[in-house]
Amino acid sequence: MILAEYQQVPDPIGHSLGVSSVVAALPLIVLFVLLGVLRMRAWLASIIGLAVAIVVAVTAYSMPIGDALNSGLLGAAFGFFPIMWIVVNAIWIYNLSVQTGHFDVLRRSFASISDDQRIQAIIIAFCFGALMEALAGFGTPVAISSVMLIALGFRPIKAATVALVANTAPVAFGALAVPITTLAAVTKLPLNDLGSMVGRQTPVLSVLVPLALVFIVDGRRGLRQVWPAALLCGLVFGAFQYLASNFWSIPLTDIVASLASALAVLLFTRVWHPKENYVEDEPDDEPVRGGGAAPSRTAAPNGGGAVATATRTETEVRDRPIEILRAYSPYLIIVIVFVIATRVSAIAGVAPKKPGQKGTGLESVTHIVNWPGLHITNPAGKAVATTFKLNYLSAAGTLLLLSGILTMIALGVGPARALRTYLSSLNQLKIAIVTVMAVLALGFVMNNAGETVTLGLWLAGAGGAFALLSPILGWLGTAVTGSDTSSNTLFGALQVAAGAHAHLSPTLLAAANSSGGVLGKMISPQNLAIAAGAVGLQDREGDIFRKVLGWSVAFVVFMCLLVYLQSTAVLSWMVV
Repeated sequence: MILAEYQQVPDPIGHSLGVSSVVAALPLIVLFVLLGVLRMRAWLASIIGLAVAIVVAVTAYSMPIGDALNSGLLGAAFGFFPIMWIVVNAIWIYNLSVQTGHFDVLRRSFASISDDQRIQAIIIAFCFGALMEALAGFGTPVAISSVMLIALGFRPIKAATVALVANTAPVAFGALAVPITTLAAVTKLPLNDLGSMVGRQTPVLSVLVPLALVFIVDGRRGLRQVWPAALLCGLVFGAFQYLASNFWSIPLTDIVASLASALAVLLFTRVWHPKENYVEDEPDDEPVRGGGAAPSRTAAPNGGGAVATATRTETEVRDRPIEILRAYSPYLIIVIVFVIATRVSAIAGVAPKKPGQKGTGLESVTHIVNWPGLHITNPAGKAVATTFKLNYLSAAGTLLLLSGILTMIALGVGPARALRTYLSSLNQLKIAIVTVMAVLALGFVMNNAGETVTLGLWLAGAGGAFALLSPILGWLGTAVTGSDTSSNTLFGALQVAAGAHAHLSPTLLAAANSSGGVLGKMISPQNLAIAAGAVGLQDREGDIFRKVLGWSVAFVVFMCLLVYLQSTAVLSWMVV
């Protein structure tokens, strides 16, 4: 039996790309208005946005209702595995360390490096978060770094904001450069050229991000007092990101850059200290994730005469070296597990590329299946991938589950207690799970119906000025899907085609898609839900969205200007 195929039409409304683009954008407009203006709960806003996407697909694009619903089902499945599978296990590891008291030990250890929250934001959210992005990606750094910041006394909404804004510059090379390898696959451009070009765009952004984090934590005073450390961190990260991506190893780019920048900040703070310490009091009316209690705090004068805050007993507690090691052990275990599972070829193996193929190593049990009943072709008549990958062993969430089991041993947690903690973590994230599944369902409906293609083609019609708009296409793709990899899959080939039409470098524009995409991640409802769920602020995704929207827009405008200048004689020397 031959099943009917649905073919995407980019201009279904009166054969007008402009009018069709307005209609295609309705699901996103509705979603972001509900979140940012009406402050609706994210899970409800996402479901309404999904409903709008289905209505647009069926009425405007003439997509069969069965295909629209089935596309949403595929997106929801992807939202749980692998996305929320990562977050659930990451939060479980965190909760294990909280219940054993080792997160308090970790907090005191970080405080001994610097008890200034502005420095802590740089080290944890930017440097450590970049390391987590390099190894796992897909929401892991936001989930882990945000709860680490809370353990250090950050307010939940500030911890979420800092973690989201920090998760920008490293994203293009995240998960061992999966976004870049995907971009190379869909554009047929050399991997090394694309990696090198992205490595000449995001490092410039890297210089600004730590400064932005300091401003988020303490405003202008923070910039005046801590700019040397923030600037050093950004410059070192950017320099090593450029060097690794252009000369050493594209997959290891973020690992090298994160470790180098963290070391630079640690050494610098041994000989330099800000004029005043900054530790913010946590308001009593703001909840702490996981139902935990906020550390007891009291006001104390600092050297500059301003008022700072300090934990009453922190200076009285001296942890034994073995307990400090055990406090760090969950994150050391995560790094070791991911390095072994992804870099030791005999263990990592080779993943299958399409249905029916067999993998090796951890990928030997991986299956790629065609999603039942879904057959989509693009406007050119070529099949749109509607497969689902079940990589049971190699998935980042599974590696985190293994890390959690090893963490149980390291922290002395019994199976019964660990199981109770796991069930509690699932309950804690139930709203975030629904939200992420709904958002991914929305994204898949828009993608399969052709709504996203319509928006991309409309932007690509700008001709020579497209270089200025190119990063916006990547930004939009990531905002919809929550993934720079998915954005590159959607728009990578379109960027190359638009570049050829406008006589612009295809490598430049393809790289711009990925570099612009990293800036849409912080406003993606998927990642907002992950951040809100991690810090215990479910139903307040709209508040977090308003905190990060300005940064996302400002950074993407900056990236647009950089890419445009790279397309002209001013910065053309930077183009591969």
